[in-house]
Amino acid sequence: MFNTRTRIREMLGAERTGYEATVMGWVRSFRNNQFIALNDGSTNNNIQVVIALGMLDEITLKRITTGACIKAIGEVIPSMGKGQKLELKATSVEILGDCDAENFPLQLKNRPSLEYLREIAHLRFRTNTFGAVFRIRHALAFAIHKFFNDKGFVYLHTPVITASDAEGAGEMFKVTALPLDGSAPKNEDGSINFREDFFGRPTNLTVSGQLEGELAAMALSDIYTFGPTFRAENSNTTRHLAEFWMIEPEMAFYDLEDNMNLAEEFIRYLIRYALDNNTEDLAFLAQRLDEEEKQKPLTERSEMGLMEKLDFVVNNNFERLTYTDAITILMESNHNKKKKFQYPIEAWGVDLQSEHERYLVEKHFKKPVILTNYPAAIKAFYMRQNDDGKTVAAMDILAPGIGEIVGGSQREERLDKLLGRMEEMHIPREDLWWYLDTRRFGACPHAGFGLGFERLVQFVTGMGNIRDVIPFPRYPKSADF
Repeated sequence: MFNTRTRIREMLGAERTGYEATVMGWVRSFRNNQFIALNDGSTNNNIQVVIALGMLDEITLKRITTGACIKAIGEVIPSMGKGQKLELKATSVEILGDCDAENFPLQLKNRPSLEYLREIAHLRFRTNTFGAVFRIRHALAFAIHKFFNDKGFVYLHTPVITASDAEGAGEMFKVTALPLDGSAPKNEDGSINFREDFFGRPTNLTVSGQLEGELAAMALSDIYTFGPTFRAENSNTTRHLAEFWMIEPEMAFYDLEDNMNLAEEFIRYLIRYALDNNTEDLAFLAQRLDEEEKQKPLTERSEMGLMEKLDFVVNNNFERLTYTDAITILMESNHNKKKKFQYPIEAWGVDLQSEHERYLVEKHFKKPVILTNYPAAIKAFYMRQNDDGKTVAAMDILAPGIGEIVGGSQREERLDKLLGRMEEMHIPREDLWWYLDTRRFGACPHAGFGLGFERLVQFVTGMGNIRDVIPFPRYPKSADF
């Protein structure tokens, strides 16, 4: 039976000895035909399995190579070695899966780069770095559901295939069952006749579940979505993916202030959960980040270590200010005056770039920032229009090292205002008749936000590239595994 095994994390955490245990995992190293460092993925720490000389034949010993999978049964005893309090004195060892040592790409003597590990993403889970990252990712995902469940929210599954473009960006992956060889049915003008397609109309992979989430909030009050979203943006930056996960709560009877309060509480809760439940993995990643920082010039090094940064976010209120105030700060900054920004700030109304967001967070306030009341011209049609006639009740949360991590707004519940905005932005009302119905039949003030899950994981783990916090990254020219 395989389900009788003891996980290594539980064994090392209990620090109990004098009992028989079964462990299964993958060999990290094998010394002197006697000492196996075994890891099962439950922790970065290994259990040492001790084999008595002569217990195994030569053929079996040669099969115990780095990467091989084994099952060991024995007595848990105090360890005399340094760096470990207990070990397993084996009475039997069984090879569950051989590993071709000569071709195995994860040898301890060679520390592969993160770039190389992306090419072998099917194996990178076995490294300490990615073991820590994905255990933290799991913990954060669990904490998201716990946070909303404890507040009485309803978890809503919104569609992956949609006919609407919530963001109005137009960078969407098309979904079709029509042939790709040019024989698809055509209209008289030569365009593709999507009425003959599977859904009878053009469809895409979703960029957001927000609009559908609003429909449910108009009946259930508080809902959240947590699912995959897709952008066909030809971007190869360290901050963008073609497939990523989004958390999108929508709350009836919330205004912008309520929305900001919930989002700030949410982020703090998630970080605190990771600090409380992933201490060992965070400590490992913090040390790894410190080593990376030492290789950088002094001017490029972070002012805070990973643990210090996370504690700082949890223990300090987020700075709140309007977009207008932020523009003033940026325009008057020495950074802008000395033309150190790649995109200089010259006038009110420009869309902020990541460099501007990070300046506000890392240089000016030195804490997370919530910006509010953006120009309507640079925001989506569904955001509630303010009385000044030029801004909307939007809010973005900016985090150190990343920039925008949350985007949200109070939604426009007034039908006439919403229709006017859609007309300005050339959004056909007939395509969103179902969305407009929520404004016709019992509309109420409501708000919501979106949190990019990978950016959250990136922030908590300190990883520099977003491709390293999702199991199988999808980006331009890459859809392996």
